[in-house]
Amino acid sequence: MSAFPNAAQADIALLLEGTFPYVSGGVSSWVNQILRAYPEHRFAIVFLGSRREDYGDWRYELPANVVHFEEHFLYDQPGSLMAPGPSQCSQAAEARVRELLGLLEAHAGGRAETREVLDAMRQVALELHPEGLMPLESFLYSEQAWGLICDSYQRYCADPSFVDFFWTVRIMLQPLWMLARIARELIPVRVLHTVSTGYAGFLAGMLHHSRGLPLVLSEHGIYTKERQIDLLQSQWIRDNRNIFQRDPMEVSFFRQMWIGFFEWVGRFCYDAADPIIALYEANRLRQVDDGAVAARTCSIPNGISVQRFAPLREQRPAQTPPVLCLIGRVVPIKDIKTFVRAMRRVVNHMPEAQGWVAGPMDEDPDYAQECQNLVRSMGLAENIRFLGMQRVDELLPKVGLVVLSSISEALPLVVLEAQAAGVPVISTDVGSCRQLIEGLEPEDKALGSCGRVVGIADPGALADAALELLGAGERAQQAWKAASAAGVARVERYYTDKMLFDRYRQVYEQALQQAREPR
Repeated sequence: MSAFPNAAQADIALLLEGTFPYVSGGVSSWVNQILRAYPEHRFAIVFLGSRREDYGDWRYELPANVVHFEEHFLYDQPGSLMAPGPSQCSQAAEARVRELLGLLEAHAGGRAETREVLDAMRQVALELHPEGLMPLESFLYSEQAWGLICDSYQRYCADPSFVDFFWTVRIMLQPLWMLARIARELIPVRVLHTVSTGYAGFLAGMLHHSRGLPLVLSEHGIYTKERQIDLLQSQWIRDNRNIFQRDPMEVSFFRQMWIGFFEWVGRFCYDAADPIIALYEANRLRQVDDGAVAARTCSIPNGISVQRFAPLREQRPAQTPPVLCLIGRVVPIKDIKTFVRAMRRVVNHMPEAQGWVAGPMDEDPDYAQECQNLVRSMGLAENIRFLGMQRVDELLPKVGLVVLSSISEALPLVVLEAQAAGVPVISTDVGSCRQLIEGLEPEDKALGSCGRVVGIADPGALADAALELLGAGERAQQAWKAASAAGVARVERYYTDKMLFDRYRQVYEQALQQAREPR
């Protein structure tokens, strides 16, 4: 897009990290839904990414009610090791940082309360700007910052090299100054809405504290949990693999540094947000365990347009297609390799079976190539096809099963779309997938199962579940029809987009009432 929309003010600032409009997938689809559901509200979008080169073109067009868009890439300018000139940090700034570090250590030993740490974090966060006590130059070049890093290394980091420790600290913390600048320069808005904790959540917390704005937090997945899963597979670590290929102990130490950082960033956001929204009950309880005030939490599940997918049921051929379709990005967290291995067993019993992988292959080209190599090595080149991006409403009438082999999910829209189209689902036991397939409350469970739930990284169980529903014989046909009917009933009763939009309309109205004027 050649020019971004730019407005003097907006109603709601939507703070997005690594999702819409650059990346396709469940969270981005949800953001697109939300934006288009409330044309009466004027949205400002702040997009945070890693580096500009990590993103291609936009995958979504902005609706007309997005009146302001800005993007910031946190690692495009990592900062030089050499100082352009001498810099000093004030005694007050050094004292505040030492106080925060001391409280973090005391909290780890059970000698300080979370409230004390969060108050100290807030005081430091509000000083991360050129006119504050802690400008970026002080962090990068001052003797005091150097001394604090050296002290921390000596106290906590006996094994990894100091050089690696130094650069990890820089890469981890330097984006906070960019976020402080973004917070100061953002146009006036009335409400903040962040779709994750992490850096976007920290920005949201800074805006809340500096402007006194209501903050809504919607977590599709728990940010810290997701970082624990994919941290070692991230683009940043691949770019710095010279650090992390030396010693497994070093990998563990730096991984724990990042996890600890994101845990406290998450608490900082939880402390500022009300309401704190999860997609399903298990994640709401996880939010409480991670520091969210229980009274501020609630669950609002995803929803889809059932009317859009209902006609697809009539487009299905009389004979169920022997096609297993994984709809998702070709990335490690989707565990495409388990799907490929399961297809070997399926094809052994059903030579006519086909496995389709429908999703973008450009987010992790190395992994995509590994998956294609695995297909060839297992002799499945005639049975597995990588389709790239597809229109899901054109795809669903042509498949017999939708498969998720992921190692992590939240509440995947693709499951709801399959249910609405009458296609049974086989999924690993992650996120809310068991709830979606088998039901949550007794009344929901009474509708029956709309597929099968299997363990993570268990290709044998996945294959057996597929054969149970797609195999020949009257028993398999009846099982497929029962699963199809259960899915339709469940999505129509519990997961429509109208339910989603009605609940978020209430959330926005309550937040907007708290802040009459943009700030």
